[in-house]
Amino acid sequence: MATVAAAPTYADTAGARRSTLMDWLTTVDHKKIGTLYLHTALFFFVVGGLEAVLMRWQLMRPNSTAISADFFNQLFTMHGTTMVFLVIMPLSAAFFNFLIPLQIGARDVAFPRLNAFSYWVYLFGGLFITIPIFFAMAPDGGWFAYTPLTTQFSRGQNMNFWVLGIQILGISSLAAAFNFATTIMNMRAPGMNLMRMPMFTWMSFVVQWLIILAFPVITIALFFMQFDRFFGTTFYLTTAGADPLLWQHLFWIFGHPEVYILILPAFGLVSEVLPTYSRKPLFGYPVMAYSGILIGFLGFGVWAHHMFSVGMGPIADTVFGVTTMLIAIPTGVKIFNWIFTMWGGSIRFTTAMNFGIALIAMFTIGGISGITHASPPSDLQQTDTYYIVAHFHY
Repeated sequence: MATVAAAPTYADTAGARRSTLMDWLTTVDHKKIGTLYLHTALFFFVVGGLEAVLMRWQLMRPNSTAISADFFNQLFTMHGTTMVFLVIMPLSAAFFNFLIPLQIGARDVAFPRLNAFSYWVYLFGGLFITIPIFFAMAPDGGWFAYTPLTTQFSRGQNMNFWVLGIQILGISSLAAAFNFATTIMNMRAPGMNLMRMPMFTWMSFVVQWLIILAFPVITIALFFMQFDRFFGTTFYLTTAGADPLLWQHLFWIFGHPEVYILILPAFGLVSEVLPTYSRKPLFGYPVMAYSGILIGFLGFGVWAHHMFSVGMGPIADTVFGVTTMLIAIPTGVKIFNWIFTMWGGSIRFTTAMNFGIALIAMFTIGGISGITHASPPSDLQQTDTYYIVAHFHY
């Protein structure tokens, strides 16, 4: 005679919920960690969006007093910091976790526990740098934290949260980068050499090396600022003979590779989407791979185009203007290769395909405006205008 199973009790369902929660808190599975990155980054995306909305609310009409000047500075600083460090980079990490092991035929990442460590450090760093805004103590010196504003003239606790928070987030990024670089180098399936890797994995591979090489520079800059603020050292103090431009050089030596840390994963994703929905192979696969490497290489030689207005002199301005124009070549190559991938294909206008095509259009606009910034005399007129803001938002 058949028996009827007893209905689950409240204790059973509560225990199952606890078990599920513990699974997520202790997981080292690359897909689950990718899911954690994805949802956390989307949460911070909402936070960053609300910060932007509040800024726009203040700017809607002249002489508005919707928010105070001090709180506006906090919103301005936190919006940029949130979108760069807490949204776009972790969204890339979500896709790294999901796709890299699957695309190269690996069981998991090389160091699963290090992978989990990088996520929890990211979450802690994100909360550490965000929560002070609820107490009107958020960082308020601009997301690039120029000295001497952030060393001599911002003596409250606000920028301390930024300095320490970015250090914490850097630990997370470096841990993840060493992990994914090792995974791609050592855990590819037999027969999958570098020139057979999917394009997303190729671009991700370049990104890991950019992180490994660029983040130590910002770490040094932050340690200098930390010591100036906490212990009275004079790394950036002009009256002690230091040069505040040291911060700008160190920040942008990191900051410009950071641009490609943000965009190359998206390039890799689009290079997977367009061939799929064009029903054609990616046009010029080797050129696409080498152009990604060249973008990474040239990305370290263009940092001072952020500094054309500081008086570096004609030789430095010329060198960085030329290198900035040169980096347009491999990025332009990618745009043409995507167009030729679609050309003559049997295109399906799915949601993913529409987003991929939109990236080509929007990045072309951003890239063309970037060419105008590569000319020092032109850039001198554009610096600190909304044209620059539009450029990097595109």
